[in-house]
Amino acid sequence: MDAKIGQFFDSVGSFFTGNDKIPWCDGDVIAGCEREVKEATDSGAEDLKKECLMRLSWALVHSRQPEDVQRGIAMLEAALEDGASPLQEREKIYLLAVGCYRSGDYSKSRHLVDRCIEMQADWRQALVLKKTIEDKITKDGVIGIGIAATAFGAVGLIAGGIIAAMSRKK
Repeated sequence: MDAKIGQFFDSVGSFFTGNDKIPWCDGDVIAGCEREVKEATDSGAEDLKKECLMRLSWALVHSRQPEDVQRGIAMLEAALEDGASPLQEREKIYLLAVGCYRSGDYSKSRHLVDRCIEMQADWRQALVLKKTIEDKITKDGVIGIGIAATAFGAVGLIAGGIIAAMSRKK
């Protein structure tokens, strides 16, 4: 019973704090990935460079900095135009979905993650991301309804006060 109560409070707490299961990445990791890309570019090893660019894209879309996320999205969109294997394309689409989620474009993120699930129906990462997106959309909708209801109630209260004040003056 105590475990169920604890789970309830954890779920309510995560509802209001917005915790999700998508990892974050800090600036040190991004800087390390950027160094790897530069070294791979300098060495002329094209396959190594592509691998390093994928790691950098991963780090950027998992960043807490919005400008990093936008840079990662741009890199992934450009990389999708290159011909790639289906596995690499799926990975890029997934990372692009993460970036769109992090930047608040939930409808695009959901569309992209659905494409990933079409490619591989049992891909756990994509399924977790889809649930995270749907939970976020639901949460934002509930909060939006609450804000609208509060605003409507406040307007009604003010209008009622004005009407009551006017009826007293007559």
